[in-house]
Amino acid sequence: MSVSVALLGAMAVLYACGVYLLLEKSVTRIILGILLIGNATNLLLLALAGPPGAPPIAGSGPSSDPLPQALILTAIVITFAVSAFLMALVYRSWRIAQEDRLERDEADVAVGQGDQPETEAAAADEESEFDRPGGTG
Repeated sequence: MSVSVALLGAMAVLYACGVYLLLEKSVTRIILGILLIGNATNLLLLALAGPPGAPPIAGSGPSSDPLPQALILTAIVITFAVSAFLMALVYRSWRIAQEDRLERDEADVAVGQGDQPETEAAAADEESEFDRPGGTG
């Protein structure tokens, strides 16, 4: 079994471009990155499918495996569904904020680093029973 070097090169370029676009802050570029990664995955499944065979007609010799073809069709449907969902999110975000960029939220960054964001509710929870007016202290 020999895999085409051009097919592997195209797949590598699609994966690299898709990952680069996923790291952008523009949601439209993120969608394009997901589409490129979906197409690169289809090429990966095609490369791993093996050599082409005869059509699956009884008695015609060795036939091709239909499983990779089914996996590619499933990957196409999943990529289409995810991209449609993300396009709906972009449209909704554009209608609300009139911009297409993702901004960093300081509370999300603090939670991601393991710190709790300092809010009034968190400060009130830290007070002990003895510090409150009317406490038993």
